[in-house]
Amino acid sequence: MSTNDIGKRKLRLAMIGGGPGALIGEVHRKAARLDGRIELVAGAFSSHPEKSRQQGRELFLDPERVYASWREMLKAEAALSAERRVDAVAIVTPNHLHFEQSAAALAAGFHVIQDKPLTLNLAEAVELREAVRKSGKIFALTHTYTGYPMVKLARDLIRAGRLGKLRKIVAEYPQGWLFRKVEDDPGNKRASWRTDPAQAGSGCLGDIGTHIANLSETVSSLKIREIAANVSTMVEGRKNDDNADILARWEGNVSGVIRASQVETGEDNDIGIRVYGDAASLQWRHGDPERLLLRYPDKPMETWSRGQPYVAAASPSAARATRLPACHPEGIIEAFANIYLNAAAAIAAAEAGTPIPEAELDFPTIEDGFQGILFVEAALASAKNGGRWTKLARG
Repeated sequence: MSTNDIGKRKLRLAMIGGGPGALIGEVHRKAARLDGRIELVAGAFSSHPEKSRQQGRELFLDPERVYASWREMLKAEAALSAERRVDAVAIVTPNHLHFEQSAAALAAGFHVIQDKPLTLNLAEAVELREAVRKSGKIFALTHTYTGYPMVKLARDLIRAGRLGKLRKIVAEYPQGWLFRKVEDDPGNKRASWRTDPAQAGSGCLGDIGTHIANLSETVSSLKIREIAANVSTMVEGRKNDDNADILARWEGNVSGVIRASQVETGEDNDIGIRVYGDAASLQWRHGDPERLLLRYPDKPMETWSRGQPYVAAASPSAARATRLPACHPEGIIEAFANIYLNAAAAIAAAEAGTPIPEAELDFPTIEDGFQGILFVEAALASAKNGGRWTKLARG
Protein backbone atom coordinates (compact mmCIF):
# COMPACT_ATOMS: atom_id res chain seq x y z
CA MET A 1 0.00 0.00 0.00
CA SER A 2 1.51 3.34 -1.03
CA THR A 3 1.04 6.83 0.34
CA ASN A 4 -1.52 7.39 -2.44
CA ASP A 5 -3.72 4.80 -0.75
CA ILE A 6 -3.98 6.99 2.33
CA GLY A 7 -7.73 7.43 1.92
CA LYS A 8 -8.14 3.67 2.40
CA ARG A 9 -6.22 3.43 5.65
CA LYS A 10 -5.41 5.40 8.78
CA LEU A 11 -3.14 8.37 8.42
CA ARG A 12 0.20 7.55 10.04
CA LEU A 13 1.31 10.29 12.44
CA ALA A 14 4.57 11.09 14.19
CA MET A 15 4.91 13.58 17.02
CA ILE A 16 7.68 15.94 18.06
CA GLY A 17 7.37 16.95 21.72
CA GLY A 18 4.62 15.97 24.13
CA GLY A 19 6.79 13.95 26.49
CA PRO A 20 6.03 12.83 30.06
CA GLY A 21 3.95 15.39 31.92
CA ALA A 22 3.31 17.60 28.89
CA LEU A 23 -0.27 18.87 28.82
CA ILE A 24 -0.74 19.85 25.20
CA GLY A 25 0.92 16.77 23.73
CA GLU A 26 -1.61 14.46 25.33
CA VAL A 27 -4.46 16.71 24.20
CA HIS A 28 -3.18 16.44 20.62
CA ARG A 29 -2.89 12.66 20.90
CA LYS A 30 -6.41 12.24 22.24
CA ALA A 31 -7.77 14.49 19.51
CA ALA A 32 -5.88 12.68 16.77
CA ARG A 33 -7.19 9.25 17.73
CA LEU A 34 -10.76 10.26 18.57
CA ASP A 35 -12.32 9.41 15.20
CA GLY A 36 -10.20 6.38 14.39
CA ARG A 37 -8.77 7.95 11.22
CA ILE A 38 -5.27 8.67 12.54
CA GLU A 39 -2.71 6.42 14.21
CA LEU A 40 0.33 7.67 16.11
CA VAL A 41 3.14 5.32 15.11
CA ALA A 42 6.35 7.24 15.82
CA GLY A 43 7.72 10.06 17.91
CA ALA A 44 10.57 12.05 19.34
CA PHE A 45 8.79 13.14 22.48
CA SER A 46 11.56 14.88 24.39
CA SER A 47 15.00 16.39 23.99
CA HIS A 48 16.02 13.84 26.64
CA PRO A 49 16.25 10.40 24.94
CA GLU A 50 15.19 8.44 28.00
CA LYS A 51 12.09 10.59 28.45
CA SER A 52 11.25 10.04 24.79
CA ARG A 53 11.59 6.29 25.27
CA GLN A 54 9.47 6.45 28.43
CA GLN A 55 6.67 8.21 26.57
CA GLY A 56 6.91 5.68 23.76
CA ARG A 57 6.52 2.83 26.23
CA GLU A 58 3.48 4.50 27.80
CA LEU A 59 1.93 4.76 24.33
CA PHE A 60 2.84 1.13 23.44
CA LEU A 61 4.78 2.23 20.35
CA ASP A 62 7.34 0.13 18.52
CA PRO A 63 10.63 0.99 20.31
CA GLU A 64 12.38 1.20 16.95
CA ARG A 65 10.16 4.14 16.05
CA VAL A 66 10.67 6.08 19.25
CA TYR A 67 13.60 8.34 18.56
CA ALA A 68 16.24 10.09 20.64
CA SER A 69 15.89 13.31 18.64
CA TRP A 70 13.49 14.85 16.16
CA ARG A 71 16.22 15.16 13.52
CA GLU A 72 16.92 11.44 13.79
CA MET A 73 13.20 10.73 13.49
CA LEU A 74 12.69 12.78 10.33
CA LYS A 75 15.72 11.21 8.65
CA ALA A 76 14.77 7.66 9.64
CA GLU A 77 11.09 7.99 8.75
CA ALA A 78 11.86 9.55 5.37
CA ALA A 79 14.09 6.56 4.58
CA LEU A 80 11.34 4.01 5.24
CA SER A 81 9.27 2.51 2.46
CA ALA A 82 6.05 4.21 1.43
CA GLU A 83 4.15 1.37 3.10
CA ARG A 84 5.66 2.21 6.52
CA ARG A 85 6.72 5.82 6.78
CA VAL A 86 4.56 8.41 8.49
CA ASP A 87 2.40 10.77 6.46
CA ALA A 88 2.36 13.74 8.81
CA VAL A 89 4.18 15.17 11.80
CA ALA A 90 2.48 16.83 14.77
CA ILE A 91 4.65 19.48 16.42
CA VAL A 92 3.79 20.32 20.03
CA THR A 93 7.00 21.94 21.28
CA PRO A 94 7.70 25.42 22.73
CA ASN A 95 7.40 28.32 20.30
CA HIS A 96 11.09 28.84 19.60
CA LEU A 97 11.30 25.36 18.05
CA HIS A 98 8.29 25.63 15.73
CA PHE A 99 10.04 27.15 12.72
CA GLU A 100 13.02 24.82 12.56
CA GLN A 101 11.01 21.67 13.21
CA SER A 102 8.15 22.48 10.84
CA ALA A 103 10.50 23.57 8.05
CA ALA A 104 12.53 20.38 8.47
CA ALA A 105 9.43 18.18 8.44
CA LEU A 106 8.20 19.82 5.25
CA ALA A 107 11.62 19.46 3.63
CA ALA A 108 11.61 15.75 4.54
CA GLY A 109 8.33 15.33 2.65
CA PHE A 110 5.82 15.26 5.50
CA HIS A 111 2.61 17.16 6.08
CA VAL A 112 2.54 19.19 9.30
CA ILE A 113 0.02 19.78 12.09
CA GLN A 114 1.52 22.33 14.45
CA ASP A 115 0.50 23.94 17.71
CA LYS A 116 0.15 27.73 17.76
CA PRO A 117 1.65 30.32 17.49
CA LEU A 118 3.18 29.83 14.06
CA THR A 119 6.70 30.99 14.89
CA LEU A 120 8.77 33.08 17.27
CA ASN A 121 8.81 36.17 15.05
CA LEU A 122 7.83 37.61 11.67
CA ALA A 123 11.09 36.72 9.89
CA GLU A 124 10.53 33.06 10.71
CA ALA A 125 6.87 33.29 9.71
CA VAL A 126 7.78 34.66 6.28
CA GLU A 127 10.26 31.87 5.70
CA LEU A 128 7.97 29.11 6.95
CA ARG A 129 5.09 30.31 4.79
CA GLU A 130 7.34 30.13 1.76
CA ALA A 131 8.48 26.64 2.80
CA VAL A 132 4.85 25.49 2.95
CA ARG A 133 4.13 26.95 -0.48
CA LYS A 134 7.17 25.30 -2.05
CA SER A 135 6.50 21.93 -0.41
CA GLY A 136 2.89 21.61 -1.62
CA LYS A 137 2.13 19.92 1.70
CA ILE A 138 -0.84 20.45 3.99
CA PHE A 139 -0.07 22.64 6.99
CA ALA A 140 -2.62 22.88 9.80
CA LEU A 141 -2.36 25.08 12.88
CA THR A 142 -4.32 24.14 15.97
CA HIS A 143 -6.25 27.28 16.81
CA THR A 144 -8.52 25.02 18.79
CA TYR A 145 -11.57 27.19 19.33
CA THR A 146 -12.36 27.39 15.62
CA GLY A 147 -13.08 23.65 15.80
CA TYR A 148 -16.21 24.10 17.94
CA PRO A 149 -19.46 23.48 16.02
CA MET A 150 -21.10 26.63 17.38
CA VAL A 151 -18.16 28.77 16.30
CA LYS A 152 -18.62 27.38 12.80
CA LEU A 153 -22.33 28.15 13.09
CA ALA A 154 -21.56 31.73 14.13
CA ARG A 155 -19.29 32.17 11.12
CA ASP A 156 -21.86 30.73 8.73
CA LEU A 157 -24.75 32.80 10.13
CA ILE A 158 -22.71 35.97 9.66
CA ARG A 159 -21.79 34.93 6.13
CA ALA A 160 -25.49 34.36 5.44
CA GLY A 161 -26.26 37.93 6.50
CA ARG A 162 -28.21 37.13 9.67
CA LEU A 163 -26.55 40.01 11.57
CA GLY A 164 -26.79 42.50 8.73
CA LYS A 165 -23.84 44.82 8.19
CA LEU A 166 -21.20 44.20 10.86
CA ARG A 167 -20.31 47.14 13.08
CA LYS A 168 -18.40 45.95 16.14
CA ILE A 169 -16.53 42.96 17.58
CA VAL A 170 -15.65 42.37 21.22
CA ALA A 171 -13.30 39.41 21.67
CA GLU A 172 -11.71 38.46 24.97
CA TYR A 173 -9.60 35.74 26.48
CA PRO A 174 -9.33 36.03 30.28
CA GLN A 175 -7.09 33.71 32.26
CA GLY A 176 -5.77 33.97 35.80
CA TRP A 177 -3.22 31.19 36.10
CA LEU A 178 -0.23 33.57 35.93
CA PHE A 179 -1.66 35.98 38.54
CA ARG A 180 1.56 35.50 40.52
CA LYS A 181 5.08 34.55 39.48
CA VAL A 182 4.37 30.83 39.25
CA GLU A 183 7.25 30.37 36.81
CA ASP A 184 9.51 30.43 39.90
CA ASP A 185 7.76 27.37 41.31
CA PRO A 186 9.95 24.25 40.98
CA GLY A 187 8.73 21.95 38.22
CA ASN A 188 6.28 24.39 36.61
CA LYS A 189 7.69 23.93 33.14
CA ARG A 190 4.45 25.03 31.50
CA ALA A 191 4.82 28.49 33.04
CA SER A 192 8.60 28.76 32.86
CA TRP A 193 8.96 28.52 29.10
CA ARG A 194 5.88 30.62 28.34
CA THR A 195 7.25 33.51 30.38
CA ASP A 196 10.74 33.25 28.85
CA PRO A 197 11.11 35.55 25.81
CA ALA A 198 13.84 33.32 24.37
CA GLN A 199 11.50 30.33 24.20
CA ALA A 200 8.08 31.96 23.79
CA GLY A 201 8.76 35.21 21.96
CA SER A 202 5.89 37.33 23.25
CA GLY A 203 4.11 36.02 26.32
CA CYS A 204 0.36 36.52 26.66
CA LEU A 205 0.09 37.86 23.10
CA GLY A 206 1.62 34.79 21.48
CA ASP A 207 0.06 32.27 23.82
CA ILE A 208 -3.58 33.36 23.94
CA GLY A 209 -3.64 36.66 22.04
CA THR A 210 -3.18 34.81 18.77
CA HIS A 211 -6.11 32.55 19.71
CA ILE A 212 -8.56 35.37 20.30
CA ALA A 213 -7.40 37.36 17.27
CA ASN A 214 -7.85 34.26 15.10
CA LEU A 215 -11.29 33.60 16.59
CA SER A 216 -12.39 37.15 15.74
CA GLU A 217 -11.20 36.78 12.15
CA THR A 218 -12.68 33.32 11.70
CA VAL A 219 -16.13 34.19 13.03
CA SER A 220 -16.36 37.50 11.18
CA SER A 221 -14.49 36.40 8.02
CA LEU A 222 -12.69 39.75 8.30
CA LYS A 223 -8.97 40.38 8.74
CA ILE A 224 -7.66 42.71 11.44
CA ARG A 225 -6.08 45.70 9.68
CA GLU A 226 -5.09 48.15 12.43
CA ILE A 227 -4.67 48.11 16.21
CA ALA A 228 -3.87 50.41 19.13
CA ALA A 229 -2.41 48.30 21.91
CA ASN A 230 -1.57 48.55 25.58
CA VAL A 231 0.65 45.55 26.27
CA SER A 232 1.91 45.21 29.83
CA THR A 233 3.66 43.03 32.36
CA MET A 234 1.67 43.22 35.57
CA VAL A 235 3.52 40.69 37.72
CA GLU A 236 6.69 42.24 39.09
CA GLY A 237 9.87 40.57 37.92
CA ARG A 238 8.27 38.72 35.01
CA LYS A 239 10.27 38.87 31.78
CA ASN A 240 7.36 38.69 29.36
CA ASP A 241 4.02 40.38 28.71
CA ASP A 242 1.06 38.95 30.62
CA ASN A 243 -1.76 41.34 29.66
CA ALA A 244 -2.96 43.09 26.48
CA ASP A 245 -5.85 45.50 25.97
CA ILE A 246 -6.27 46.37 22.32
CA LEU A 247 -8.52 48.55 20.21
CA ALA A 248 -8.90 47.03 16.76
CA ARG A 249 -10.22 47.74 13.30
CA TRP A 250 -11.14 44.92 10.95
CA GLU A 251 -11.86 45.03 7.25
CA GLY A 252 -15.11 46.74 6.28
CA ASN A 253 -14.70 49.54 8.83
CA VAL A 254 -15.62 47.20 11.70
CA SER A 255 -14.19 48.33 15.04
CA GLY A 256 -13.96 46.79 18.47
CA VAL A 257 -11.88 45.44 21.30
CA ILE A 258 -9.52 42.50 21.77
CA ARG A 259 -8.50 41.58 25.31
CA ALA A 260 -6.07 38.88 26.35
CA SER A 261 -4.90 38.46 29.92
CA GLN A 262 -3.28 35.76 32.04
CA VAL A 263 -3.35 37.74 35.29
CA GLU A 264 -7.07 38.27 35.86
CA THR A 265 -7.23 36.59 39.24
CA GLY A 266 -9.85 33.86 39.51
CA GLU A 267 -10.54 33.60 35.79
CA ASP A 268 -10.32 30.17 34.23
CA ASN A 269 -10.30 29.95 30.45
CA ASP A 270 -13.48 31.69 29.39
CA ILE A 271 -12.65 32.86 25.89
CA GLY A 272 -15.60 34.56 24.25
CA ILE A 273 -16.75 36.71 21.37
CA ARG A 274 -19.62 39.11 20.66
CA VAL A 275 -20.31 40.39 17.15
CA TYR A 276 -22.73 43.25 16.52
CA GLY A 277 -24.44 44.00 13.22
CA ASP A 278 -27.10 46.53 12.27
CA ALA A 279 -29.79 43.80 12.33
CA ALA A 280 -28.75 41.48 15.17
CA SER A 281 -25.84 40.38 17.35
CA LEU A 282 -24.41 37.05 18.48
CA GLN A 283 -22.41 35.75 21.41
CA TRP A 284 -20.38 32.59 22.04
CA ARG A 285 -18.45 31.70 25.17
CA HIS A 286 -16.09 28.84 25.83
CA GLY A 287 -17.66 28.43 29.24
CA ASP A 288 -20.92 27.47 27.53
CA PRO A 289 -19.72 26.14 24.16
CA GLU A 290 -22.88 24.20 23.31
CA ARG A 291 -24.92 27.35 22.78
CA LEU A 292 -24.86 30.38 20.52
CA LEU A 293 -26.96 33.42 21.46
CA LEU A 294 -28.59 35.67 18.86
CA ARG A 295 -30.11 38.98 19.99
CA TYR A 296 -32.45 41.29 18.12
CA PRO A 297 -33.72 44.82 18.74
CA ASP A 298 -37.38 43.89 18.29
CA LYS A 299 -37.89 40.25 19.29
CA PRO A 300 -36.78 37.76 21.95
CA MET A 301 -33.28 36.38 22.12
CA GLU A 302 -32.64 33.06 20.33
CA THR A 303 -30.58 30.29 21.91
CA TRP A 304 -29.14 27.89 19.34
CA SER A 305 -28.04 24.53 20.76
CA ARG A 306 -25.46 22.22 19.25
CA GLY A 307 -26.79 19.04 17.71
CA GLN A 308 -30.24 20.33 16.88
CA PRO A 309 -31.62 19.92 13.33
CA TYR A 310 -31.95 23.66 12.84
CA VAL A 311 -28.19 24.04 13.40
CA ALA A 312 -27.46 21.48 10.70
CA ALA A 313 -29.84 23.25 8.32
CA ALA A 314 -28.13 26.60 8.88
CA SER A 315 -24.55 25.34 8.94
CA PRO A 316 -23.47 22.06 7.33
CA SER A 317 -19.95 22.73 8.66
CA ALA A 318 -21.31 22.79 12.23
CA ALA A 319 -23.15 19.53 11.55
CA ARG A 320 -19.97 17.89 10.24
CA ALA A 321 -18.16 18.99 13.38
CA THR A 322 -20.80 17.40 15.64
CA ARG A 323 -20.46 13.83 16.92
CA LEU A 324 -23.11 13.45 19.62
CA PRO A 325 -26.83 14.30 19.82
CA ALA A 326 -27.96 17.50 21.52
CA CYS A 327 -27.69 17.52 25.33
CA HIS A 328 -24.69 15.19 25.20
CA PRO A 329 -21.95 17.79 25.73
CA GLU A 330 -18.88 17.93 23.55
CA GLY A 331 -15.75 19.85 24.49
CA ILE A 332 -12.23 20.86 23.72
CA ILE A 333 -10.96 17.41 22.69
CA GLU A 334 -13.68 17.25 20.05
CA ALA A 335 -12.82 20.79 18.87
CA PHE A 336 -9.18 19.76 18.55
CA ALA A 337 -10.24 16.57 16.81
CA ASN A 338 -12.19 18.51 14.19
CA ILE A 339 -8.96 20.20 13.13
CA TYR A 340 -7.16 16.85 12.97
CA LEU A 341 -10.02 15.18 11.12
CA ASN A 342 -10.28 17.85 8.44
CA ALA A 343 -6.51 18.07 8.08
CA ALA A 344 -6.34 14.28 7.64
CA ALA A 345 -9.00 14.40 4.91
CA ALA A 346 -7.12 17.20 3.15
CA ILE A 347 -3.87 15.22 3.38
CA ALA A 348 -5.58 12.17 1.87
CA ALA A 349 -6.91 14.24 -1.02
CA ALA A 350 -3.54 15.90 -1.57
CA GLU A 351 -1.72 12.57 -1.66
CA ALA A 352 -4.29 11.16 -4.09
CA GLY A 353 -3.88 14.20 -6.32
CA THR A 354 -7.60 14.98 -6.17
CA PRO A 355 -9.23 18.36 -5.47
CA ILE A 356 -9.67 19.02 -1.79
CA PRO A 357 -13.34 19.72 -0.97
CA GLU A 358 -13.86 23.09 0.68
CA ALA A 359 -15.51 21.42 3.66
CA GLU A 360 -12.30 19.53 4.35
CA LEU A 361 -10.22 22.73 4.30
CA ASP A 362 -12.13 23.94 7.35
CA PHE A 363 -9.10 24.28 9.60
CA PRO A 364 -6.54 27.02 10.36
CA THR A 365 -3.76 27.11 7.76
CA ILE A 366 -0.36 28.69 7.32
CA GLU A 367 -2.10 31.92 6.35
CA ASP A 368 -3.99 32.03 9.65
CA GLY A 369 -0.74 31.48 11.49
CA PHE A 370 1.00 34.17 9.49
CA GLN A 371 -1.79 36.63 10.27
CA GLY A 372 -1.38 35.81 13.96
CA ILE A 373 2.29 36.77 13.89
CA LEU A 374 1.42 40.01 12.08
CA PHE A 375 -1.03 40.72 14.90
CA VAL A 376 1.58 40.10 17.61
CA GLU A 377 4.22 42.22 15.88
CA ALA A 378 1.79 45.11 15.35
CA ALA A 379 0.60 44.96 18.97
CA LEU A 380 4.16 45.11 20.31
CA ALA A 381 5.04 47.95 17.95
CA SER A 382 1.93 49.89 18.94
CA ALA A 383 2.61 49.44 22.64
CA LYS A 384 6.22 50.54 22.18
CA ASN A 385 4.93 53.74 20.54
CA GLY A 386 2.54 54.66 23.32
CA GLY A 387 -0.48 52.81 21.96
CA ARG A 388 -0.55 54.56 18.59
CA TRP A 389 -2.67 53.06 15.83
CA THR A 390 -0.47 50.61 13.93
CA LYS A 391 -1.32 48.81 10.72
CA LEU A 392 -0.68 45.09 10.40
CA ALA A 393 1.97 44.51 7.77
CA ARG A 394 0.62 43.19 4.50
CA GLY A 395 1.04 39.44 4.19
